[in-house]
Amino acid sequence: MNKITLPVSIIALLIALGSFFIKPKSAELVYVDVNEMLQGYKRTKIVKAKFEKKAATMKANVDSLLGDWQKELKVYEKERSKMTKKELELKQELLGNKQQQINNYQQAIQKQLAEEDQKSTQTVVNDINDFVKEYGKKKGYNIIFGAVGNGNIMYAKEGTNLTPKLVELINNEFEGKSNQ
Repeated sequence: MNKITLPVSIIALLIALGSFFIKPKSAELVYVDVNEMLQGYKRTKIVKAKFEKKAATMKANVDSLLGDWQKELKVYEKERSKMTKKELELKQELLGNKQQQINNYQQAIQKQLAEEDQKSTQTVVNDINDFVKEYGKKKGYNIIFGAVGNGNIMYAKEGTNLTPKLVELINNEFEGKSNQ
């Protein structure tokens, strides 16, 4: 038994030493500029334009309500000298309630727009993340760094920035999907 154990131990030791000294092929380190990717992706522009159109419509609704309220206020100010005390109190309460409703509506709209903006942005970010992940798998990268322009990649050798290539590829894929 001792005769078998010693050769097996020596072989195991040689394999361990060989794997320690033989370096595996190191993977190329690459990165993507996340902001540039977001700006260059055509779906970002489409989603942003759609959101801005909806935001403008909702803002116009609020502005219209405010305009109507301001007209009512001017009419009240002109006619208040002709009103009785009871009419004055009633009109002031009515105008105050209407102003409060408009303020509440405006706050609700702002909250809704913020949530929709966050959702639509997250959808685009998810598209980009999924695309980069699949690209990395397909090309055999171990890791693709994401740079956001605030110093997390201080230097990169030319050719390690995949952003221009990936912007082109994701836009080609998006246009292929949107044409179907």
